[in-house]
Amino acid sequence: MDDEHTKDYREPCLVCSEVDWGLTDEGKFYCRSCQNVIERTKELDPEDVFCGSSSRISSISQSLRQKKKLERGREWMVCEAFQFILQKQASALLEMGVDPQFKDGVLLTFWRRYLQKSQQAYSRSPLRIQHQRIVSDCSESDSAPGSVLSGWSESDEVDTELGSVSGCRSPSSAVSSDVASVCSGSLDGGQYRSKARRCGMLMSLPMTLAFCHLSLLWLREPLALADLLRFVAAGLIPYVNVYQILPEEMRLFGQDLHIFRTESIPSHKSVQKEAHRVAVFLDLPRFPPITEDCFLHPSVLCIKYLMEANLPDELHSWVCRVISHTGMGKEAFLTYDPLHKKTQPLNYDIQAAALIIVTLKLLFKLDDKMECIYSTSTVSSQKQDCNWMTMPQKTSFSFRKWFKTVKQTLDEALEKEERDVARQSWKPYKPLYPSLKEKAVVLKRRRMVEHLQQHFQRLSGPAPDPPAPGGSSFVFSWGEDSAEQPCFHRHRVDAVIRDWPDSSRVSNTKYWHTALKSCEPQKCGLHFEMEEPVLPRSYLFVLSLFSFLLKVDVAKIHAEVCEVESRLL
Repeated sequence: MDDEHTKDYREPCLVCSEVDWGLTDEGKFYCRSCQNVIERTKELDPEDVFCGSSSRISSISQSLRQKKKLERGREWMVCEAFQFILQKQASALLEMGVDPQFKDGVLLTFWRRYLQKSQQAYSRSPLRIQHQRIVSDCSESDSAPGSVLSGWSESDEVDTELGSVSGCRSPSSAVSSDVASVCSGSLDGGQYRSKARRCGMLMSLPMTLAFCHLSLLWLREPLALADLLRFVAAGLIPYVNVYQILPEEMRLFGQDLHIFRTESIPSHKSVQKEAHRVAVFLDLPRFPPITEDCFLHPSVLCIKYLMEANLPDELHSWVCRVISHTGMGKEAFLTYDPLHKKTQPLNYDIQAAALIIVTLKLLFKLDDKMECIYSTSTVSSQKQDCNWMTMPQKTSFSFRKWFKTVKQTLDEALEKEERDVARQSWKPYKPLYPSLKEKAVVLKRRRMVEHLQQHFQRLSGPAPDPPAPGGSSFVFSWGEDSAEQPCFHRHRVDAVIRDWPDSSRVSNTKYWHTALKSCEPQKCGLHFEMEEPVLPRSYLFVLSLFSFLLKVDVAKIHAEVCEVESRLL
């Protein structure tokens, strides 16, 4: 489109003498080579200008109003933007195959309850925010009277108790049309972080993931928090630079930048803590029970992580024994009840990993000695069983071979992750500016960056297109016939088990563990840094493996292992 308006202007640039002109957003000519902006503007067609005095005046006034409207956007509030973000995140999860009730059923009910509890909507006395008038030529409001986000979705509204509250108003209706915030693009962005509103439950971007996690937990969906954060990191769920998906009418600047701009993904612990705060604030009742047929039950969830870690399937029966002895499979222990004072947020995925690690310690000890002895005995027994006529149907599990295979795959995955992070462009394509005065400077810098990128691409050649991220909850894929990544799922663990007349018992008669002193989490931190130098290397490797799979700190998994051991011993 710029070439159509600049093709007739062939004057060279006064700075670099190049003839390569483009149009800015204001309609001025600029040099694409040196980014020099000149006073020449786009010319109008005479037939469009001299077509009658009345039509000319109306067209000019209409264009001025449209430009003024696009400059300022429409009046909107912070909770409206968060509602739009939640809607997009829910739509992304629906495309992955979650329950259709997730968006218009559970998540919508939680969101309405939050608006009511925070007195932002669905309340007889909605929270009013004081604003200052902008003393300028743009004090007249040209925004539409209705809100673009008046409805949650295009489908019919869901009938809930929150939707039938008398005197409920939309967030935009509590503000007059001729008032705007001086400090931000939104109406309440300037006072959103003030002391007057810190007493309530302020909405934030990590809270959007907390709402999604609570809704998934309520429906008992087969999607743990670690999987949710992995999909966020892969870009399948909008979160990083999420302000770019907001409508054009919602202009961000000033204090809005601190609310909606983020370039990092929250940790597993922070989202879990935020979800618990939200559940307590909303006074949510006891969640649906976690039974043995639910995906979040440890006996079912451990199957997934045994496959993910390339461990034998026979370990599952021993994991179930540990679950039975610790009582961690009971419905009362697994069901989340926010109103109970002693209830803490349950890390179902971390608990499943801790149960598998405790089982490995019971069978192989993981002290850098016994697992090697068992591996040597496994190789020697296989040589005795295998002659030139017969071959064993199932191979015995060797911890040494498993360690070499998984370590190589883990190192390659870590290197690939580092390369992907280094190549990832964290800068958004939609620039932000603190105020309208700095808009021209920010846009000029953006044009210069894009121009330099185009020059580097011409010199280095086109970059390869990154592979499209998949929606699978598995990180590794172990092939049955692969020589580089052999599969250990069908291997036996008979080398570490002794058969008794009544039952089977492990050959390992000793079990090591760290100090199982009970301490309060609020007063005492994690002791992993002090214990790490004396811990066996094989145990630390298993911790690092599950830390990579769950994207959780190693100290967090070690603390959960200690919690399982205190219940078991």
